[in-house]
Amino acid sequence: MTGGAVRFVLQRLAAGAVVVWGAATLTFFAVHLVPGDTVAALIGPGTPVTPALRHQILAESGLDDPLAVQYAHSMGALLRGDLGRSYQLNQPVGQLLAGQVAPTLQLAVGSLVCALLLALLAAIATAGRGGATRTIVSAVELFIVSVPSFWLGIVLLTVFSFRFRLFPAAADGSLSALVLPTLALALPLAGVLAQVIRQELEQTDARPFVLTARARGLGETRLLLRHTLRHALLPVTTLSGFLLGGLFGGTVLIENIFARPGLGRILVRAVEARDIPVVTALVLLSAVAFVVINIVVDLLHPVIDARLREVTP
Repeated sequence: MTGGAVRFVLQRLAAGAVVVWGAATLTFFAVHLVPGDTVAALIGPGTPVTPALRHQILAESGLDDPLAVQYAHSMGALLRGDLGRSYQLNQPVGQLLAGQVAPTLQLAVGSLVCALLLALLAAIATAGRGGATRTIVSAVELFIVSVPSFWLGIVLLTVFSFRFRLFPAAADGSLSALVLPTLALALPLAGVLAQVIRQELEQTDARPFVLTARARGLGETRLLLRHTLRHALLPVTTLSGFLLGGLFGGTVLIENIFARPGLGRILVRAVEARDIPVVTALVLLSAVAFVVINIVVDLLHPVIDARLREVTP
């Protein structure tokens, strides 16, 4: 890695740190504005909260300190890597989330890969062409982009699990249990990506270097793989990075619909129980994921298009 690339990464990491700090700050004040009794969440349901017990819990947890002091303590703990303890389960938040990251990451990455493959097939098959096939494919893309992923998940579950029993209705550790939730997330993404890829392919196909290569007798398949598709990948890479970051939050409903383990189910339970440390940690994890993905995407751009290497810091 060159010195310019190192400086670029350090600059992006510094900007990312500001983003994470902003997310932590907004989350801290947001959760303190949400109605509810934090003491009741700490001791659990069914336990009577006497004034003496309330005072003891507030003092031990620091919740009776001024809000500015609580904020300083919270930010200091985050700088030390201390995410706190779950109110609901009384265990370190980091330990609680460690076992849930892999299932969510598996679902998010699998959905994006599936969406990219479907989008590439649809775009390559219809780019620069008209007729009924183009019309039908465009209509299908518009439909799947318009429907919410959770509704699509319910339909897939009803048809392929309950009706035809082709796939399990709940996660059982098998690859077949990953098919339906992956499709529920991938199909709307594929509709968006296919439209972007098709537009880029059609615009690139009209550029002078493509016309010159075609005049020299370069075959269409070779032209597509060596030139046209590579130039079309730049905006697709940027969009894919954005979508992958969004998938970490988009898995919340899908994981609950298909009874899958993961960060989504943990988030729902934490919000219901007013488990502030867990909610804060999940928001920070999403912010960190966005920062890392954006840095990786920016580093991939010069790899995809050599012309950008001369202008990359």
